[in-house]
Amino acid sequence: MIKILQRCIIALALTLTIALTAALTTNISYAEGTQSLSPDLRSLLNKEMQALQSGMQALIPAYVAGDMVKIAAIAKNMKESYILKQSITNKQKHELMEKLPKAFLHLDKQFHQRAGMLEHVAQERHSELVGFYYGKLLESCVGCHSQHASHRFTALKKPADDHGHHH
Repeated sequence: MIKILQRCIIALALTLTIALTAALTTNISYAEGTQSLSPDLRSLLNKEMQALQSGMQALIPAYVAGDMVKIAAIAKNMKESYILKQSITNKQKHELMEKLPKAFLHLDKQFHQRAGMLEHVAQERHSELVGFYYGKLLESCVGCHSQHASHRFTALKKPADDHGHHH
């Protein structure tokens, strides 16, 4: 019984080591993913991110004023700014798909889907759901930045585990 338990612990330790190594090397490639884009695409991606940041900031005063029409319009703009739906060439689309990590593309797509949901609930005047989807959009931003842009958003870097127990 003890030998089986020891084998399980060793297998778990190996699995965790492999997963951690993969995560660390993947983080390096995420930073390189956007860095390896052509200047035109990197510029387009930066413009999209700046537009999304402006949209997120503009939602707050509209929400506290109860302006559902404005919220829906802002959310629609955010939904439609999706880089893969922009008027980019097939060559540029191929470059994005080849150089950006699939996880990044998934999170970006998810963000724009959530913006579409925010647009919908604002049109339906469900103020409680507007707050919910705004929170989901924020989660998307932080999740993507911590996984794919921690080189730029250093406060989102996960601290090295000191094996201590903290609360």
